[in-house]
Amino acid sequence: MEDSSFAGAIMGQLKVYAMSSHCRKSCSTLEIVFIALFVMMTVVALGLVILVVIGIQEDSNSDTKPTDNPSHSYYMIGVGRADCTGPLSDLPLMGYASPDQTAGGIHTRLYSRAFIIVEPESGKRAVFVSSDIGMVSQRLRLEVMQELKNGYGDLYGQDNVVLSGTHTHSGPGGYFQNTLFMVTSKGYFKPSIRAIVNGIVKSIDIAHENMKAGRIFINKGEVENSNMNRSPHSYLNNPQSERNRYKANTDKDIVVLKFVDMDGHGLGTISWFAVHPVSMNNSNHLVSSDNMGYASYLFEQEKNIGCLPGEGSFVAAFASTNLGDVSPNTKGPHCINTGESCENVNSYCPVGGNSMCIAMGPGNDMFESTQIIGQNIYTKAKELYQTASREVSGPVHFAHQWVNMTDVTVELNATHRVKTCKPSLGHSFAAGTIDGVGAFNFTQGSTDGDPFWDEIRDMLVGPPSNETADCQKPKPILFCTGELSKPVPWHPDIVDVQIITIGNLAIVAVPGEFTTMSGRRLREAVKTEFESHGTMGEMDVVVAGLSNVYTHYITTFEEYQVQRYESASTIYGPHTLSAYIQLFRGLARAIAQNSIGNLPKGPEPPFYSEDLLFSLLADNLADSKPVNTSFGDVIKDTMPLYRTGEVVEVTFISANLRNSVESRALQTFLTVERLDNFTSTWSIIHNDASWETRLYWNKKGLAQSNVTVSWYIPQAAKPGTYRIQHFGHYKQRQGSKFIFTPYTATSSVFDILKTQGL
Repeated sequence: MEDSSFAGAIMGQLKVYAMSSHCRKSCSTLEIVFIALFVMMTVVALGLVILVVIGIQEDSNSDTKPTDNPSHSYYMIGVGRADCTGPLSDLPLMGYASPDQTAGGIHTRLYSRAFIIVEPESGKRAVFVSSDIGMVSQRLRLEVMQELKNGYGDLYGQDNVVLSGTHTHSGPGGYFQNTLFMVTSKGYFKPSIRAIVNGIVKSIDIAHENMKAGRIFINKGEVENSNMNRSPHSYLNNPQSERNRYKANTDKDIVVLKFVDMDGHGLGTISWFAVHPVSMNNSNHLVSSDNMGYASYLFEQEKNIGCLPGEGSFVAAFASTNLGDVSPNTKGPHCINTGESCENVNSYCPVGGNSMCIAMGPGNDMFESTQIIGQNIYTKAKELYQTASREVSGPVHFAHQWVNMTDVTVELNATHRVKTCKPSLGHSFAAGTIDGVGAFNFTQGSTDGDPFWDEIRDMLVGPPSNETADCQKPKPILFCTGELSKPVPWHPDIVDVQIITIGNLAIVAVPGEFTTMSGRRLREAVKTEFESHGTMGEMDVVVAGLSNVYTHYITTFEEYQVQRYESASTIYGPHTLSAYIQLFRGLARAIAQNSIGNLPKGPEPPFYSEDLLFSLLADNLADSKPVNTSFGDVIKDTMPLYRTGEVVEVTFISANLRNSVESRALQTFLTVERLDNFTSTWSIIHNDASWETRLYWNKKGLAQSNVTVSWYIPQAAKPGTYRIQHFGHYKQRQGSKFIFTPYTATSSVFDILKTQGL
């Protein structure tokens, strides 16, 4: 409007001049023609000025200003996000392997984030998915691949789809098919795996349906004060000459990919940064995406203005990389009973032993620590996103193999060959880490074992064979899982190795947790292999952690000798890293030489019948409630008045939260709503994916339960009238079957006032 008024004013003044008495009386025909030409030129010039101003305004709203001729570097890009939260009650959380850490509510929702990149000329495409789960299990990948085959035929499959887990330790378990993982998560639980499968596939569906021409940029930087090495004594066993090449014993680098459409408007981003999502510790019972999930939350909330969490088109993934020995608990390990440091090779406290040595920080509690680390990662990623200018361009390639990791011969040099081993876990595996301690009297750094526990093992599952014991040295074997096969093998033998390349970017999908130095060696080896053939140019190599199948940790040979937790959990023996480097170099070579078709497919992994999989989780009973009450009744109501910065709490009679997952009919378990006084309608301000809300589920006896909803009122909350609602389903028997009935719980209304002085 301002531009059109300005043009009208100029035209009006010219008209007045042309129609003045002087012009009417004295102007010649030629003068009148000149005046008309002047008017036309002024209008044209003004129009150009307006177009330039509009263009500048549009550019200021874009994430990247397109170049004059971008056609040489565009891709078809699709991004998608879908919920994969799963059950919220009465099953173990996956990560700490603690049987006492069962789900009892929700802190934040879990999402699958998918990115599809298609090379327009050839139609070749690659898919990268990062999901807020502990790790990708073999069973999970196989089920996702089958769903994709059913929906898309051969368009998306084993070769061109990477599935990666963020490694949150606060997501539901129950989605594995190997015995060891079923034991630690109380078995195979179909509602849990179906929620994850459905979420991953839906995120890919959304990305597939929203493909548009776009461009990709890459940027790198460093995140400070957000990670530390939790096994520095292992790291110090690496050659000093190698360590001298790096300024820290963890990777501080963050790699950011930026996806924009052809007008420069943001589509999404992927960031890789090495840190364990264990800011939420093993005392937590709320489902949570932890620090990496909070970084995604912040980025998506900033870009999807006016949307609730989980809504909006912009997708921001913060994916795992070589985080094996990397902790977010930057205050370091201290004896919680004395306060003294326990930074020693055994992580041992003089009083209380291993169980007292715990790392914390940087916040005063796990929620604050999650927020600080997530904020740090997001802030740097946002800066790098905004300044990214180096474009990714070139063909899309991918290579994938299945490998029997129990029998890989590694050529260390022309005269020396070694082999991988049948999988085994060492004594220090049971000690846990400073991020989550184990049980009994196990300690990290154990190279001798313990006769007492060896005798217990022998009685329960039998001793390891001499061959495996020799192969795994110096690891003292606690469980030789590779020699245990009932009811199904305890660990996977067949493992995925995979690389996808997008132009000069290589994403190396690794099936486990590589330590800092292991990741560095792998990146360097793959980069050298690519560049040695002269066909790919200078490559950027990213390690995508916890991808496709989970095989615990991968340390260097030198770190393996120390036998801390990560080494004791390097299941295929001391030469595991060398084997993976050899395998991934083979994939890189095949891509660089355009000989992918000559790669052997390898032995397919098994897909075990559900009849062979067990569950130690009993079906939840039909829900009951106190006499003369209803589901959703208020037990403890809100107060009538709060100020910003305070916490609102309300408790309701509820049902088992599992019911709502199994019925697949619910998208949120709570809402915080604000009253619009003009329309007398309620608007949703927060849901259960919001950082400001928490829902605690408490079981009362066998079949009764309640929920407490907490809302931490942000300082930015608008004054007004509010209420809190909770949604669920209660389970009842009707004849020979169960039915699930929805219920709604509503608090009393309450008012929010601004805290004085803020």
